Amino acid sequence: QVQLTESGGGLVQAGGSLRLSCAASGRTFSNNAMAWFRQAPGKEREFIAAISWSGASTYNTDSVKGRFTISRDNAKNTVYLQMNSLKPEDTAVYYCAARSLPYYSLYYYQYNYWGQGTQVTVSS
Repeated sequence: QVQLTESGGGLVQAGGSLRLSCAASGRTFSNNAMAWFRQAPGKEREFIAAISWSGASTYNTDSVKGRFTISRDNAKNTVYLQMNSLKPEDTAVYYCAARSLPYYSLYYYQYNYWGQGTQVTVSS
C-alpha cells in the first residue's frame, strides 16, 4: 500500500504561482511512477503531468506545458508540481497518483493509489 497526502493548494491570482507537494508513505516510493491529475466541477478527471520512478522521464499535457513542472525527491518520498503563470481555467481539485510500475501512464485507471486532493483556485 502507498498512502498519498497532497498539500500546497490555495487561492492565487491569475499569473501567480503555487507549488503542490505529495508526500508518500508505505511501500517503497522510488519504485512508483507518479502523476498529477485535476478535476474541475462538472468535468472529467484530467491528466496533468507524470514522472518516472527515477525522475529521468517526465510528461506534461499540452495545456500546462511551459507553465507546470513535475519533479520528485525519492529521498523525501515526495513529488512536486510547480505551477507558474496560473490561469482561472487551472482552477480544480488536484490529485496525486502512484502507479505500481516504474513508468508512467497518461490514463487515470492505470494508477493504483490516490491522494485526497487539494483545491487550487485561480482568481481573474
